[in-house]
Amino acid sequence: MEEKMTGKSWKVVLIDDDPEIRETIGGVLQDSGHEVLTAGDGDAGMELCERQSPDIVITDIRHPGIDGFEILRRIKTGRPDVEVIVMTVLSEIELAIQALHLDASDFITKPIANDALTVAVKRAKDRIATRKELGDYTALIEERWMQTAEELAKTFDMQKSLIESSIDGIAAFDSDGKTVIFNRSMEQILGYERGNVIGKMYLSQFFSPGEAEKFEQKLKSEEYGGKRRLFLFESILVDKSGGKVPCQLSAAAMFQKEEETGLVVFFRDQREIRKLMQEAADQARLLQQDKMISLGRLAASVVHEINNPLAGILNYARLMTKMLGKGMLASESVTKFQGYLSLMESELSRCSKIVSNLLSFSRQSTLESAPVKVNELIAKSITLCEHKLSLQNIRIDTVLSPENPVIPGDFNQLEQCLINLIFNAMDAMETGGVLTLESALIPAQKIVEIRVRDTGCGIAKEDLIYIFDPFFTTKKQGKGLGLGLSTTYGIIDRHHGAVSVESEPGKGTVFTIKLPLGS
Repeated sequence: MEEKMTGKSWKVVLIDDDPEIRETIGGVLQDSGHEVLTAGDGDAGMELCERQSPDIVITDIRHPGIDGFEILRRIKTGRPDVEVIVMTVLSEIELAIQALHLDASDFITKPIANDALTVAVKRAKDRIATRKELGDYTALIEERWMQTAEELAKTFDMQKSLIESSIDGIAAFDSDGKTVIFNRSMEQILGYERGNVIGKMYLSQFFSPGEAEKFEQKLKSEEYGGKRRLFLFESILVDKSGGKVPCQLSAAAMFQKEEETGLVVFFRDQREIRKLMQEAADQARLLQQDKMISLGRLAASVVHEINNPLAGILNYARLMTKMLGKGMLASESVTKFQGYLSLMESELSRCSKIVSNLLSFSRQSTLESAPVKVNELIAKSITLCEHKLSLQNIRIDTVLSPENPVIPGDFNQLEQCLINLIFNAMDAMETGGVLTLESALIPAQKIVEIRVRDTGCGIAKEDLIYIFDPFFTTKKQGKGLGLGLSTTYGIIDRHHGAVSVESEPGKGTVFTIKLPLGS
């Protein structure tokens, strides 16, 4: 199909707030012969699209200004012929699936692989070519619609190669609803051979009970694209074996001299998308599981820390009970009594703070933005881990910004990022060492940097490029799922920030998180 559009200069608009991503992806596309225009935020990107009329738009779902969803909606409203490819991180694949429901042509996950980018762009081109030919074909049918169903079938047969090459299922029906066209994709979707369908089966037979009536009602209304037209209507079909097939339907009635002579229906199989949605839900459970593993490691270490003050409180309570059993308290005993109460209150307060921090950390939450004091974020993360660090003979140093900068973000999720990095540092320093947490305000760039530095074993150069990939781990079996750094990357990206790593075997590792200041 793409060969029919050779010689065309493909114009691509790339929208992402990360200049490195714009430079990398733009370079790959330009090397492939594309004209590439870039924008750093949603507003500038939308303005660029309106001014330049691109063929393809590649946009991150999350960036400053209007987000990727709004860009997708505006483009599909104003110029539905433009193909939109969305970029996201693996931990937010459910957002990519939502974009597909809004008729995005494809999605690619960060970090972007050249092969995935090439495939996504090729699919977008194929959709443009298919849509152009289908548009030409539909216009031809509407202009030259024949008197009978047989002539309608002949007209479709002239375009057999176009219909057969369509990724979506295409079927045509005469005025009585009898099938006259049934392409290869329809055979794959429903499992029927066309010889057993054409001229023998009716449109209503393909629907699950009750769905045919809904389809006809919506086709008569103007809710989904106009009277006797449907656009992306959700329905349930039944395949040859009786299994239910979720589909997205688009349909258009054909007329000759105001008389309806047939119906063309386009079917998009939704089973793969539903599968992706389930995988997204599974991924969310895995990410929470990684958090619970971290919580388990924290809880195991603080059991002893809580047990010691509780034992002390119990001893003081026994002493006080014994003192009360002797009758009225002397002045000296009252002073001791008050001292014991003060110590008990202090120890109980410490236990309560530890338990409260653990409960807060364990919550599963969506991104909820609020002002976050960076130094307090670091201090709380250290509080949760300090007993475990001391057990491993690891000294904690902090170098904190005196300004105590404030950023917009989700405290709980950012805390999860820091604890993941602290645990990685602990695993790298099995025999002890120094863990340094730093914060720095960089006004010129309007960002805050958080660094987690260890004196551990370091990371091999060949492993560094995979360090943020899901399920990649250099730890021994049973020490982790390989989700911690992937989770961290996803959370920081959702905060419009970036995370990077520097390491040398035998000399330690530094992870740097960069987060934007609030406006």
